[in-house]
Amino acid sequence: MKKIIITLAIGLSTLCSFAGEGTVSSKVLDAFKTEFGSAKEVAWTEGSNFYKASFIFNDQHVSAFYSAEGELMAVTRYISSLDLPISLQADLKKGYNQYWISDLFEMSNNDTTSYYITLENADTKIILKATAGEKWSVYRKSTKA
Repeated sequence: MKKIIITLAIGLSTLCSFAGEGTVSSKVLDAFKTEFGSAKEVAWTEGSNFYKASFIFNDQHVSAFYSAEGELMAVTRYISSLDLPISLQADLKKGYNQYWISDLFEMSNNDTTSYYITLENADTKIILKATAGEKWSVYRKSTKA
């Protein structure tokens, strides 16, 4: 399930179908309203085993992933590289200064916070992951065509 959320958050969420509030189960809606009662501009999408709410919360763009039973599986938000822990910023400067950042988000679930960053140069695209203050590790690497 965690792998599904990560993959979706990295960019495959466009495969989900749109789900209006009317098609989202009452368990999911109740859980969402309890957790994010002051959310604005909520848009729902539905996957095969989850619901995704994209919304604005405390002036930030946030996504929350729920199981069909209303269990909050993960929360993601886009962040700036300046919002990363200092050690992760330093690792990027040391090892990846020839790349630019094309995507960066933070994912929280089960009291763990992970960071995913997509780095690119003319030839390569790399997705790195860091969890709970650990160093970056390569999550996925591909060569551009």
